[in-house]
Formats: sequence, structure tokens, C-alpha cells
Amino acid sequence: MSEQALCWLNGQLLPLEEASIPVNDHGLLYGDGVFEGIRIYHKRAFRLQRHLDRLALSARAIALDIPYSLAELTAAVEEIVAVFGCESGYIRLMVTRGPGPLGLNPAGCHRPNVIIIADQIMLVDSQSREQGARLIIAATRRLPFDGLDPRIKSLNYLNHILAKIEANHAGVDEAVLLNSQGRVTEGTADNLFIVRDGTLATPPCTEGALEGITRELILELATEAGIPVQIAPLAPYDLYTADECFLTGTGAEMIPVRDIDGRRLTACPGPVFKQLNRLFFECIESESAEARS
Repeated sequence: MSEQALCWLNGQLLPLEEASIPVNDHGLLYGDGVFEGIRIYHKRAFRLQRHLDRLALSARAIALDIPYSLAELTAAVEEIVAVFGCESGYIRLMVTRGPGPLGLNPAGCHRPNVIIIADQIMLVDSQSREQGARLIIAATRRLPFDGLDPRIKSLNYLNHILAKIEANHAGVDEAVLLNSQGRVTEGTADNLFIVRDGTLATPPCTEGALEGITRELILELATEAGIPVQIAPLAPYDLYTADECFLTGTGAEMIPVRDIDGRRLTACPGPVFKQLNRLFFECIESESAEARS
């Protein structure tokens, strides 16, 4: 068993530093490919089938043939998790278009690469996770829905990287991207929720947000707990005047927000966040125990 970062590359398990792909892979040259981020809890990949289903849909949307079946990908993820040796961690599963001639045309790419990395991830430090993250609204806008459907989880994240650079320059933890109409979409690597007067609200994916699997789970848990839920467009005003705000995602898990553009929120972490955070980790424990039985 090992605790070093590992890579499963086209059927071969390797230390991460020994894994390599051709420099003419169109995933590297043009960001042509798709991926999923998956959490490891108790040496098991959390909601793996849901992630693999979304990967398959993303690949189909960009006409990319994954050279392994879902059953084979499941076995590959289970293999790398078993060898990784950590109780918890993070998996990055990628499918690239593969090597091909220079130029955007993917017709010359005949061998997609499948890459699975097992490692650790930390989107914010422990202090920000406990006391709340600080956010700005980025000047960088989210790519429009009619230009690139946000349901495609592609390898090209330059739009979000530019917003993250803005957050770095501002000395804060995260940036919120607006769409071309000035409405809230998501963070650079996470979905966003607010709470006002006890009602939980998040933007619809048609505004430009990813259909996050953690987002989906939080909405399920809130509904089951009797928390009023509203999926509706949000403006910066709604963020500034919220009682609570938090981020969700596979990498983020759940992160409370302390202030946005210098406006301090009423509660951080607030009562709705605390309740949902407890239910979230109870769900993880329950599903992990069920998988072990």
C-alpha cells in the first residue's frame, strides 16, 4: 500500500511522476477532453457511478469515444483507490482526445488517453474552511450557455483560471463568475448557495453553472430536511444581502462564506449551513457503510 500520488494510465498503474502522455495529445494542445473529480471516503469512491454517468454524457456531447466501458472504468477507479492506501483523497479522471496532427481538427486523433490520478486536494486552508472564505465577484465573465454548454465538464478551464487569478490578486479565497447578463453562475471550481430568511437558493444551471453532483446532493438533503429551496437567478445584490452563503463541490465539499466584495454576511457559518454540512457528512458515512456491508 502506498500514500504517494498514483496514476492509472491506459490500464497501467504508475507513480504519478512516471506517467506521461505524448506532447501532441489534443487534450494538452487544445484542452480537448473531459474529466470528473471524485472524492475518496473510507477507501471508496463516493457516488462513483453518478460521476461516471456524467463523464459519459460529457464525452458524448463532444463526440469523444471513451475506449473503456463504464464497468472497466469502475474497476480501474477501484484499483487505484485500493493501491492509493489513504482513507480519503481525491481522484481526477480524464479522457483526452489523444495524440494527433497539429491543428484543431480532431479527425486525426485515433487513440484517446484515459488518465486517473489519485492524490490529495485542498481548495482553501483550514482557517478559511472553519471561519469562512472571502469572495470577490470577478470581472471575468462565464462563457455563455449558448456558446459552451456548462454541463460539459471539459478540460478547458481558462475562463475560470482567469477569475481565480483575480481572486489571488485581491488576496481572497475564491471568485464568483457572472454571466453575460450580470447574473451569478458559480465559483471557479464550485457551485454557490445563499440563504435568506431560512430559504436556500442557488442559480439554475441554465444561468451557466455546472450541474454539480455535490450541488445535487445538497438540494436533495435540504428538501428531505424540510428546508425551503429556490432554484432561481441571482444577482450580486442577492449575494451582498444574503444571511448565509456557502460553496459546494467535490473538491470544495462545503465551505462557508464570510464576506463577498468586503460585505460581511450576517452568519458564518450559519444555521442552515451547519445543518446541511452535518447531513452531508452523515450521508457520506451512511453510503460508505452501505458499500462496505
